[in-house]
Amino acid sequence: MNVAIFLDPVAILLVFGGAVLVAAMRSTFHDLGRAIAALGPLLRSRPEAEAQAARVAANRIVERASLTGIATADRVPVVERFLAHAAAQLSDVREPGRLLTWGTDELARRAERHAAVHAVWRAMADAAPAMGMIGTVIGLIRMFSALEDPTRIGPGMALALLTTLYGVIVANCIAGPVAARLERLSRAELLWQKEALDKLTTVAREELMGPLETRVSRIEARLRVVK
Repeated sequence: MNVAIFLDPVAILLVFGGAVLVAAMRSTFHDLGRAIAALGPLLRSRPEAEAQAARVAANRIVERASLTGIATADRVPVVERFLAHAAAQLSDVREPGRLLTWGTDELARRAERHAAVHAVWRAMADAAPAMGMIGTVIGLIRMFSALEDPTRIGPGMALALLTTLYGVIVANCIAGPVAARLERLSRAELLWQKEALDKLTTVAREELMGPLETRVSRIEARLRVVK
């Protein structure tokens, strides 16, 4: 089969270029850049393994904070950026509510950035069929304008059919699936981040707001360990 018959620069420019242009007009330059950059994590991300590794790291932070106090939470080596920032916040916090507020705001900002990236790919998926339809109309116009010369009908018909094909492929095989997978990865990431934040907040609350006797006994136990 001759694959070259499925390649048409004009059709590619109309559909792919038009879909990207529409997405760019609906979003900001930064969102468009993040949408392209998201293709890297999209291909190499393993959400289950990453979530498990993050839970292990969060448990280590909790264990360290329970044994030596929340002031040492940031001494646990953590690769993941959110957990590292959360541990640093925990080590400096004096009121558990502030840690929860920081974490809630941080997760909300992350969710907003993720949603903006998803919107870029959804915009491409929505625009691609319309761009294909525009190409189809242009192709039909070219075809009907050349009816007096049958040898010139073929290119117009090819453009009409190829742009429709490209629109379906971009919407249902590229942009749509990319947006759906990014949304699933975002949900998984935000879920374990929320779990980690709850754990650290609980540790902070127990140390800073627990019963006085419990806090004193915890400090005495740490002093005995140091000795």
